[in-house]
Order: sequence, then structure tokens, then C-alpha cells
Amino acid sequence: MWFLKEKPKQEQDSARLREEIGTLGPDILSVEPIRVRRDMLVKRSKGGIAICPMCHEAYPAVHGPMCRSCRGESPYVKHDEDSACVVFPVPEAVHAVPVDHALGEQAVHDMTRIVPGESKGAAFRKGQTFEAGDLCRLQQMGRNNVYVTEAAVGEDWVHENDCAKAFAAALAGDGVIPGGEPHEGKVGLKADRDGLLCVNTDRLYSFNMAPGVMAASRSGWTIVNKGADIAGTRAIPLYLKRNLFERAMAALTDGPVFSVLPLRAARAGVLVTGDEVFSGKIEDRFEGIIRAKLTALGSNVNRSAIVPDDREQIRDHVKQFIADGCDLIITTAGLSVDPDDVTRHGLVDAGATDLVYGAPILPGAMTLVGRIGEAQLLGVPACALFFARTSLDLLLPRLLAGLSITREDLARMGEGGMCLGCANCSFPKCPFGK
Repeated sequence: MWFLKEKPKQEQDSARLREEIGTLGPDILSVEPIRVRRDMLVKRSKGGIAICPMCHEAYPAVHGPMCRSCRGESPYVKHDEDSACVVFPVPEAVHAVPVDHALGEQAVHDMTRIVPGESKGAAFRKGQTFEAGDLCRLQQMGRNNVYVTEAAVGEDWVHENDCAKAFAAALAGDGVIPGGEPHEGKVGLKADRDGLLCVNTDRLYSFNMAPGVMAASRSGWTIVNKGADIAGTRAIPLYLKRNLFERAMAALTDGPVFSVLPLRAARAGVLVTGDEVFSGKIEDRFEGIIRAKLTALGSNVNRSAIVPDDREQIRDHVKQFIADGCDLIITTAGLSVDPDDVTRHGLVDAGATDLVYGAPILPGAMTLVGRIGEAQLLGVPACALFFARTSLDLLLPRLLAGLSITREDLARMGEGGMCLGCANCSFPKCPFGK
């Protein structure tokens, strides 16, 4: 009752409470050996103090990429002109004039013309001089007024094209490049190599929380080819206030948002387990499935074997695979709750560590990841024999990209982790794994 605070403190008998704690201590406490996770064997502190990129105030760094107030978690309601404004101001040097008066003036920005169902593109480019024949075209585009400038706008403003170029350069990490000059105020980002698209969602969130800016991308953990479009960014208004531009850039001071990790050519060892397969009662189809998926990602099967449900044989073959130079061990089946399934025991006997068993992915929940020394380990459940796409298709690219998969990583895969089992599979162009 005292622990659950069911009785007010003033009603508690403190002397009796201490006596009961001392008496029951051995019954409610225990001592047993444990293994401390490797990532916990580091010196830790209460955490550092960071400066919020949005408000420039100090806050506990453990709260994330920005302070809780700027994330919208403040208990106070205040009027924030920058974030509440939906009609962004323009510099005093920029003003709108009727199209009839635009002859000889220069376009301040790219002007888009849309023909429904046919085309969309810039009919006029920034800096283009309006000629007599252009005035009718502008009116056909629905433009009765256009922006022109009479003087320099000053250092307090940043043009949308300059914003887009700066944002793209800061957002792009390893394996990603800006996709050329701004077009209609936007700059795209492209993959500079084949690999796995990785998105730092915290930084992307922080950047998009800044007023007047945006960045959007393809889903992370997607296999992309060199030259593929992966993201785009721009400023929302024609001119962005300098302080808002700097706030957006400050959200990226800790590093880029997008990167493409190359997939290594793994030397895989595939161990098929099961008495029925080992005895020949059932023909093995697992090795061919695994080989095809590895080949599609640029890897190969270095060693393969079929063993019965015997933990010693599983242990010995895994050790031999590693001795033969395999840097990725893939075991098949033997991962369910059946008493005959001893694959996990054999892997532990072979020295497997950092094991994570089970994932919120359907099909393929009974998967397993870990490592044995420097070799990565992936256990593939038997459902991969039936379903075209399983947890194998989501986890294998991450391993080939050199990433460690933790329980937290798997937990985050629950949303989007259910394959719809479509009759005509379109993976990865579908919601599975997104």
C-alpha cells in the first residue's frame, strides 16, 4: 500500500513500515548473474545542454533535436508572428504591378503554366524580361498582376531559389547530391550511387518545423539506384526573412538528413535446418530462395548446408562457415515455438550475441538477428517458403548496408509492417515496410 501510495503519508506507520521492509527484503529481492549489453559499457552522465535551433534557448539535449516548446509541447499559449502567419510578407522593394504595366520588367521568380492533363512547367524564368507578346500569355495563365523589383531587396531577405539551393546542400549527405539549379523554386535531391536510402527523421522533423520551409522525400529504407529522385526542398514564400532562413538552416547543423548507404557484396553462409529436409522427405527450396534474394542485392552464397534439428550440428556448421570466410550467416526455419526447433540454441552455442528474436512484421514475425564475432546473423522463418515477401526483404538490405538492427529498430517497423499479400506483388512500390 505504501509503494502504490494507496494510503496518505500522514496515516502511515513509519516504524512498522521500515520493520516490514527489513523482514521481507530477502523474499522480494533476488541476486542472479546477468550480462550487461555492450552499448551500456560506456561512461554516462546526466546529459549535455544544447541550444535549440528554433528559439536559441538552452535545453536538455536528451529531449531531442529541439526544445519541447518549439515542438509544440509548451504549456503556454503565445502569439508567434513567424509561425502563425499564413500570408508571408515581401520586401518593400518588391511590389505587384498590373500585367499591362509589366512590359520591359523582369520576372522576379519562375512562373508556372499548367495545362490540365497535358503539361506543367515554367512559362517564364526568373530574370526573364517581359515582352509585348508575353502580356497576353500571362493573362491566359490567369496572371493579372506580377511582382517586379525597383531596387535590391537587401540582406534581410533570401530569395526562394537561394533558399532551395542552400537547403538542398545542407540536407544532402553521403551518396546524395542536389539535382541541379532551382526549378519553379524547388531543388531536388538525387542518389549519387546505388544503395539504401536512409532518412534522419528527427532532423527532417526539426527542419519542417521551421516556418516557411519544407522538405519531402521517399520513404526511408528504400533501395534506390544512382540518379533516382529521392527528395525535394523549397521555401514556401517568394522571399524568406533572413531570421527564418537561419532558423531552418540551424536545424541541420548537426548533420544532413538524407544519405544513401552502399550495399556490400556479402559472402553468405546459408544453413537450412530441419529433419524432414535433411532426410530427403521434403525437397529443399529455401537455399534457392535465399540465393535469389542475395543475388538481386549484389551478394552471393559462399557456403551452404542442410542439417537436421540438432543443436550440435547447427553449431559446428555455423562455426565452419565463419572459418571459411562467411561474413553473413543466414539460417532457415527452426525458429518457431515447437520443441523440435533448436536453431536458436545452436546459434547461441556457436557464440551468437546481441540476439533479437521476434519482430512486428507479418509475415515473418519469428525472425532473428544478431552477430557472431564480426559476422552478421539473420534467422529466416519458414513462412518465407510460402510468401513472396516477408521480414527477410526488409531486414536483409539493412544488414548489407552495414547497419546493426536493435530491438528499437524492429519496434519502429510495426507501422507498415504488415504485407497485404497482393495477388500481383508490386514490392517495394507498396506500403509494406513503409
